Amino acid sequence: MTHTTDSERAEVARVLDELYAARVGGELERLGVLFAEQAHFRISGSSNGKPIAISVQQGAHIRGWLAVLLKSFVLSGYTELARLIEGRHAAVHWRVMIHSRVTGATVETELMDIIEVRGERIVSFVEFFAPV
Repeated sequence: MTHTTDSERAEVARVLDELYAARVGGELERLGVLFAEQAHFRISGSSNGKPIAISVQQGAHIRGWLAVLLKSFVLSGYTELARLIEGRHAAVHWRVMIHSRVTGATVETELMDIIEVRGERIVSFVEFFAPV
């Protein structure tokens, strides 16, 4: 088990707070600066029986995918269900209503994020999601 200092925990918590505020707020600029240039970024899940998977590892590609996600989906009703911070790693379980600008459908979805933070930047982001 890793010993977590108060300053590490506070740093990770600040990054998480900023991440979810920017994501729910649809703020690309604010989101983009949170990721390290060589971060790992993965999202996978299924909606309407259709699997979705994104896996990129470079800042420009991450920013591109963030732009697509923000243009395609509007998030509302954000609720954090659980948050665990251990060292520089965090796990966040959350629920949100996701409105697709493509299909017009709104679906309640649960998500689980596993995040690693170094130097106030996200170096690894893995997200799993499923409709409720």
